[in-house]
Amino acid sequence: MKWSATLPSRPGRGKPVVDWAMDYSTVSLIGMPGAGKSTVGVLLAKQLGLNFVDTDLLIQVDQGEPLQDSVDRLGFAAFCSLEESVLLDMPLAPYLIATGGSAVYSEPAMERLQTAGPVVYLEVSLPALEQRIQSRPDRGIAFLPGQTLADIYRERQPLYQRFASFTVSCEAQSAEATATLIAERVRAGIQRPPTAPR
Repeated sequence: MKWSATLPSRPGRGKPVVDWAMDYSTVSLIGMPGAGKSTVGVLLAKQLGLNFVDTDLLIQVDQGEPLQDSVDRLGFAAFCSLEESVLLDMPLAPYLIATGGSAVYSEPAMERLQTAGPVVYLEVSLPALEQRIQSRPDRGIAFLPGQTLADIYRERQPLYQRFASFTVSCEAQSAEATATLIAERVRAGIQRPPTAPR
């Protein structure tokens, strides 16, 4: 993909996360498919005065097909590589970025988002996700053959927690309330906890 805007430089691996307490020109949402990243993201972008971008939609437009068709055609590994390239090459500011659920498999992409601003994990329980996804069977989900939603939930949850600046449970409240809560925490400059040495 080619972008017309000037791209920020990519952070080096292991580079400390910047202090975004006074600068939230980039906010990223991570979480499982069906967590509400796109719905909450549009509302949050309005509250923070940012442009909204959904990386799943960017991929759909670029590939000229529904997201699940790209996953099926490319396979899991190639799709994740495409998703990573989008997150590494796209301009980050001034954007509210709703990432794909599998974006957390890319450490370089996550480090770039962390450096640009807060990364918020929208947490939803597995039963709630199963219900939401059942109502939207056309939703694109990247997973290996034989994996179930429960499998990828257990696999990804530690990654979401690892890369998140903070976590918001968005199961028992409206999308509007979730967006307002995130906006308040971002404006307050909630810091990401120190990362344990790896």
